Amino acid sequence: MTLKIENITKFYDQKCVLDDVSLSLAEGEVVGLLGPNGAGKSTLMKIIIGYVAANSGSVEVCGQKVEKNNFLYRHNIGYLPESNPLYLDMYVREYLTFAAEFYNIPNKKEAVEDVIIRTGLSPESHKKIGQLSKGYRQRVGIAQAIIHNPKVLILDEPTTGLDPNQILEIRELIANIGKNHTVIFSTHILQEVSAICSRIIVINKGKIVADKAVSELKKEDNLEDVFRELTT
Repeated sequence: MTLKIENITKFYDQKCVLDDVSLSLAEGEVVGLLGPNGAGKSTLMKIIIGYVAANSGSVEVCGQKVEKNNFLYRHNIGYLPESNPLYLDMYVREYLTFAAEFYNIPNKKEAVEDVIIRTGLSPESHKKIGQLSKGYRQRVGIAQAIIHNPKVLILDEPTTGLDPNQILEIRELIANIGKNHTVIFSTHILQEVSAICSRIIVINKGKIVADKAVSELKKEDNLEDVFRELTT
């Protein structure tokens, strides 16, 4: 398995935000992590990338344990947080070159040009990031997350705040990336995972309450009713 999560539990003070969560993702899967706000989605993603430590349990990325003194797993994981922090005064190519340097990519210029093409940034690549629309800023965020060609891509609410056309463009981009990467992204929009995912994981109150193929869920009479029942 490309990503393996076993018995993850996380407390903030006395509140349990993740309760014995286990799941695994195979290479090439595009998985939607669905749940209401506060369900534990973002916390789980931060644990996967090593930004937050779990109280118990383990995470492995491509066989490498995610732990404090092990940096090898980071070469196999890309991450776009919900806030998408960017340096707005930097030019697109300048920023992506800066990101590439973190991974000691040998041919940085070639990698930057490749990722610009893959994410559809070519028309805006000559601009400063601060001049870009929200949709193109999201593309820059995704580009920095995949510039080192990671095996696993983690996206936290990647379409939040976008207009309908931008949402469709980002969904198509994620679907294309999923052909060569394992992708897990969080959302609270059921139609999002129905459109581009092969599998859906529903998390509520820190627990996984459903883990099904999207094709199986689509057989249900009303997906919204199914989701509502799972998250109440």
